[in-house]
Amino acid sequence: MLLYLHIPYCDSKCHYCSFNSYTHKHNTQNRYMQSICVQLQYELERFKPSHGDIKTIFIGGGTPSTINPSYYQDFFSIIKPYIDPNAEITAEANPNSATALWMNGMKALRVNRLSFGVQSFDDAKLHNLGRAHNKIQAIDAIKNAHAMGFEHISLDLIYNARGDTKELLKKDIDTAFSLPIDHISAYELTIEDKTNFTDKDRQIDDSLAFFVAEEITKKGFEHYEISNFGTYQSRHNKGYWDLENYIGIGAGAVGFLNDTRLYPLTDIDGYIANPLDIKEERLTSEEILTEKIFLGLRSTVGIEISILPAHIRQKADFLVNSGKLAKSATRYYNPNLFLSDEIALYLMD
Repeated sequence: MLLYLHIPYCDSKCHYCSFNSYTHKHNTQNRYMQSICVQLQYELERFKPSHGDIKTIFIGGGTPSTINPSYYQDFFSIIKPYIDPNAEITAEANPNSATALWMNGMKALRVNRLSFGVQSFDDAKLHNLGRAHNKIQAIDAIKNAHAMGFEHISLDLIYNARGDTKELLKKDIDTAFSLPIDHISAYELTIEDKTNFTDKDRQIDDSLAFFVAEEITKKGFEHYEISNFGTYQSRHNKGYWDLENYIGIGAGAVGFLNDTRLYPLTDIDGYIANPLDIKEERLTSEEILTEKIFLGLRSTVGIEISILPAHIRQKADFLVNSGKLAKSATRYYNPNLFLSDEIALYLMD
């Protein structure tokens, strides 16, 4: 079982960001962190985990490093009996707010993996993206995290922003690999509604996706999902792609239990007022199968053969014979993750 905690606070709003995050609601932090504990108790009754059942925790946002570690203590006290002793516990952080004091506080709470929203080591690009940190802050934050003994460190990079070139991206990747990291998430810039960015702020160059993937993998990181690479593979991410049950806590989080998605309120004030106002969406068996196919093909998780009806297995075997899929005794695997959607659509047609 997985657990996701959403922290909807940010110091600044990046120009491309469409996530549920706010820069002007910091005065609600104390009440918000109390409300997540109310929802957590409720979800523990719903999911009924046993001792050690929670294998991974991911604290995302927003920017979790805007929250003082002391505010997380009640949450971790409640969840402590259910956490596997070897659990992967990740917190996202921005280089400008991940101070030594914050990192030490999170480490004391058993956080053992940090994911830094670096996006680039080019100061001009960072400015254009609306990031609040610079290259030196990003490098120092990662080095400090390693010095403090965090077991796993990841960073995010963005490509296909306006002005991106192979030279700039290679420099970003080379800088990343000069640091003590074991994971990179590389995302193509997309333009979402209700953001400051428009289509003129990105470029369309499909070759950059292949270039970034090649540059990262040739340095020894495995490409284990379309956007993720590492010598260490995030167990939390892989749990999503294998459609495991996950508890979603906080405004804008999503949970999943067996065949039902769970949606708490997204608005901070509404969530604080009623953290148990949670909408339920029941998925059909066909919808669950579709998700397992799409998610399995975009990662090295693959698709379990036994869940596929005969007509889809026949198509999958045709792709195996054509060299488009690989097959083990129990699963199909996709050797070219960038073709995942096309293969999924073929199988489901």
